[in-house]
Amino acid sequence: MTVPESIKQEVLELRRQIEHHNRLYHTLNAPGIPDADYDSLLARLETLERQYNLLTPDSPTQRVGAEPLTQFNQVTHEVAMLSLDKVSSEQELIDFEARIMKRLNDQRQLEYSCEPKVDGVAVGLLYRDGILKRAATRGDGVIGEDITHNVRTIRTIPLRINMLPEQSLIEVRGEVFLGKKGFMRLNERAEKEGGKVFVNPRNTAAGAIRQLDSRNTAKIPLQMYCYSIGVVQGIELPDKLSSVFGKLAEWGLPVNPEQRTEQGIAGCLKYCMQLLNKRNTLEYEIDGAVVKVDDLKAQNKLGQNTKSPRWAMAYKFPAEEKSTKVLDVEFQVGRTGTITPVARLEPVFVGGVTVSNTTLHNMNEIERLGLCIGDTVVIRRAGDVIPKVVKVINSKRSTKYKAVNIPEDCPACGSIIEKDGEVLYRCSAGITCPAQRKESIKHFASRMAMDIEGLGDKLVEILVEQNLIGSVADIYELSTEKLSGLERMGLKSANNLIRAIEKSKDTSLQRFLLALGIREVGEATAAALVNHFGDLQLIQDASTEKLEKISDIGPIVAQHIHTFFANKQNQVLIAELQHSGIQWSKIDISADDKPLRGLTYVLTGTLGSIVRNEAKARLLLNGANVAGSVSSNTDVVVAGSGAGSKLKKAQELGIEVIDEEEFLTLLDTLNL
Repeated sequence: MTVPESIKQEVLELRRQIEHHNRLYHTLNAPGIPDADYDSLLARLETLERQYNLLTPDSPTQRVGAEPLTQFNQVTHEVAMLSLDKVSSEQELIDFEARIMKRLNDQRQLEYSCEPKVDGVAVGLLYRDGILKRAATRGDGVIGEDITHNVRTIRTIPLRINMLPEQSLIEVRGEVFLGKKGFMRLNERAEKEGGKVFVNPRNTAAGAIRQLDSRNTAKIPLQMYCYSIGVVQGIELPDKLSSVFGKLAEWGLPVNPEQRTEQGIAGCLKYCMQLLNKRNTLEYEIDGAVVKVDDLKAQNKLGQNTKSPRWAMAYKFPAEEKSTKVLDVEFQVGRTGTITPVARLEPVFVGGVTVSNTTLHNMNEIERLGLCIGDTVVIRRAGDVIPKVVKVINSKRSTKYKAVNIPEDCPACGSIIEKDGEVLYRCSAGITCPAQRKESIKHFASRMAMDIEGLGDKLVEILVEQNLIGSVADIYELSTEKLSGLERMGLKSANNLIRAIEKSKDTSLQRFLLALGIREVGEATAAALVNHFGDLQLIQDASTEKLEKISDIGPIVAQHIHTFFANKQNQVLIAELQHSGIQWSKIDISADDKPLRGLTYVLTGTLGSIVRNEAKARLLLNGANVAGSVSSNTDVVVAGSGAGSKLKKAQELGIEVIDEEEFLTLLDTLNL
C-alpha cells in the first residue's frame, strides 16, 4: 500500500505530541492537555498506524508512559506495569465484557472486582522475605525509578510483613495519593508561612514521591491503596483477586474500603453509578472506577495487549462543567518556544477548585470553538486536573466581543513567530529567547551536545534563577568563586565543574550544531550537515535550496535551519561562543577514507543500548547512507529486537544482517 505523505507527516506529528505530553505528565508532573485530548491523540494515532500499516516498535502506542528521571536509579520491573484501557459509556463497558466472553469461549456470568480509580501515582513495592526491599514508579512500564527512600516515609506502608515466609518474593502494586484533607492542610500551612501553594493533590503527590531528599517527602501526608500484584515466588495466593485483597489487608497493607465484587457487567455499571454519586464525599480524588475480571486463571488466559491487560478496564466518569466569561486571551511562550493562547476567565468554581485561566492549546482550537474575547463559554474540568473550554454559548454573545489573532512577534523576545505544521506556532529565535532560556541551557550542556559533566538540570535552574547565567555563552564566564558561593556547591565541586566546562570547548562541529537546539536538527541531521558542508560558516550562509539538497532534509527543516542562522541574536551568540574558545577539528569533506563510504545501511527493530538517531548519525559520519526501507541496493541491515518485515525482506534478498551487539562492535572499531 502506498501511504500518502500527508498521512506519514500526521503520524510523525502525533507521535511527537504524544511523547511530549507523556513527558509532561509522567516525568515533569506538569500535564499540558486534558486526559480526553490526550486519549483523542492516541486513538487517532492507533487508527492511522493500523489502517496504513505504520506501526513501529518505538511508537508511543506501544508505550505505557514516559522515560524515568535520570536523577534516580533505574529499576527494571520483573513483570511489566501496564496501563489500563479506558471507556466512558455503558455500551463500551458492555462491549468490553463481550470481548472477554468471546475470548474465554464461556457464556457464564463473570464476577468482577471493582474499585475507585484513585488519581495518584502508580508504585510497585517489592517485599523479599517479608521485608520492603524496593519501591519503584511505573516509569515506562518496563523501567521505573527507585523511590524506596521516599516510600519508607509513608506510614500506611509496612516496612516488614511478619506473616510472609522466608525465601519469598512478592511485588504489591498500588496508587500513592494525597487525600483532600492533607492537601488542604498543606496549602493552609503554605499560606501562613508565605510558601508555594500547591495546585492539586495529584501533582503534589507525584512531586513528593520523586523528591531526592526524603525529609521533604516526610512532610507530605501521602497514602496508598493496593490494587494488584506483580511477581510472586514462594507464596500461595488465592485464585481470585478479591480474595487477594483480603490477604493483603490481613498482612497489614492498605486496601481501598470501596472495593466490591460484582456479578456481570450490569453489577459493575450499578457500582460505577453509586461511586459517581458519592464521589464528592470521598476523602481522595477519583476520576472513575476500575473493573477487573476477578478470577486470576481467567486473567492469565485473557492475557494482555502490548500496553494494557485484556481483563481490566477503567470506566471514566463524566467531567464537571460550568459557564463563565472570557475576559482576555494572552499568548505565552513555552520552554520549547511554542506559542500558546491562554484564556483569562471570570473566576468560576468547577470540579472542586476556582478556575480563573486555562489553556486554549492552539489557534485551531480557537477557530474550532469560534471563540472571541468577551464570550460566555462552558468550562469542563476533565479528570479533576485540567480545566478546558469545551464550547461557546453563542446565545449569550454581546456586542462587546473581539476576535483573537496570533501575534506577529514573540511576546518574550520580539523575534518572528513561525508556523510549525498544521497546528502550532513557535518563536523562531530558539536558544536566545528568554522564555526558552532554561531549556536551551539544559540542552546545550547535555551529554549528546556539549557534554558538560556536572551541569545538570537542577544546577541550571539555580544558576538562571540567581542571574549567574542568562544564555549559554555565560556558561563560559563562570568562575570557581561564583560557583562556590552556591548552596551545596563546595570548592571541589566548583573546580570540577569549571574543568568540565573548559573540557567542553574541544568538541566537534556536529555536537556544536546539535547544542544550538535548532528545531528538528538532531544527531542525524547535524551529521548530514557536517558531511555535506564541512564548515560552520558555509552552513550559516546556506540558502534553503542548498539545504534541501542534503538527504533527509526537506523544505520544512531547511527553513528552520535557515531562519535560525538568519536571526541576528543567534549570530551574535555563535560569535560569542567561538570567542570563548569553543573549537573543533577541521573537516575535509572531500576525503575518501571514510570507512563506510558507499555502503547503505537500514536500521530496524528496537536498539536497547543506543538511541536510533545516534546510531544513524554515527553511520552518516563514517560515510554510510542510511535508508528507511530494504531494497536490492541495501548492503547491511541492523536488526534490533522486534524487527519484522524489513528483516524478513533482507533475509529473502540475501542481504547481510547484523544484530545490535555486532553493530556496537562495528562502531567501536571506527574509533568514534
